[in-house]
Amino acid sequence: MTSLSILPPLTPKIDAILVLDGDGNRLAGKYYGDFLTNTQSASARAAAVAEGNDSGPAVSKSIENLRSAFERQLQSKIQGIAARPDAAEVVSVMGKTAVFCGGNAGQGGGGGDVRIVHIGPANESELVLAHLVEGVYDALTHLMGGATDRTMVLDNLELVFLLIDEHCDGGIILETDGAKLASAVLLRDDDGAALMEALQQGDGMNQGKPMGMPAMAGISAGDMTIGQAFRQAKEQLISNLANRDGM
Repeated sequence: MTSLSILPPLTPKIDAILVLDGDGNRLAGKYYGDFLTNTQSASARAAAVAEGNDSGPAVSKSIENLRSAFERQLQSKIQGIAARPDAAEVVSVMGKTAVFCGGNAGQGGGGGDVRIVHIGPANESELVLAHLVEGVYDALTHLMGGATDRTMVLDNLELVFLLIDEHCDGGIILETDGAKLASAVLLRDDDGAALMEALQQGDGMNQGKPMGMPAMAGISAGDMTIGQAFRQAKEQLISNLANRDGM
C-alpha cells in the first residue's frame, strides 16, 4: 500500500500588521519575514524604486524610511475610505494585499479614525485576511471601550502591542476571535494580573459586599477603557484593604 502523506494545516501568514491614524501615521505595528525588515530584501528594493531612490544592490535608505514610504502609498489608497468593523476593505499596494477596518471618524458610524491594516502576500485569500483584521479590530474596540481614536489608542498603547502579539507571532496567526484576544491581552497586562491576584488574596475580606468602582477624575465609569477600569479597581481594592487594616 502507498502511504498517504499528511499535509500540514493551511496556516494564514501575514507580512505586517499596522495601526494607523486618520492621517496615515503609524501608531503601532510590526513587520514580519523579509517584508521591509532588511535593506537587501526585494520588498525594500520595490519601496525604494517606488520612491525613486533605488541605488543599486544595496538600498541606501533606512528600513524605517522605506516603511514610511510604503505607508504613505498605503494611505493614498485608503484615505477617505471608512471600513465597517464587520466589512473590511481591500486595496493593493506594491504587489501586496492590504485589508483594513476602521476610519469611521466623521462618517457617522461611531468608533474612531484609527485603522487596523493587515498586509499579506498577493496570493493570500482576501476573505481570510478580512476575517483576521475584523477579529483584531473587534478586540481593539473592546479594549478601547468603543473609542478607537488616535488619543485613546496612544493612551493605551501597551494594550495595543499586547494585542498584536496575542494575534500574531512572526507572521503566523495565533488567534482571530476578538473576545478571546481581548481577554488574553487583559490577562497579560500587568495591571490586570495584579488586580486578579489582589482579588484572589482579598476574597472574603469584603464580607460578600460588592466593591465599588468610582469614576476616574473627569471620566465617567461608562467612558473608561477596560485597562483604566482594571487600574481603578485595583486602586480601590488597595484602599479598602488599607482602611480595613487601619481599623
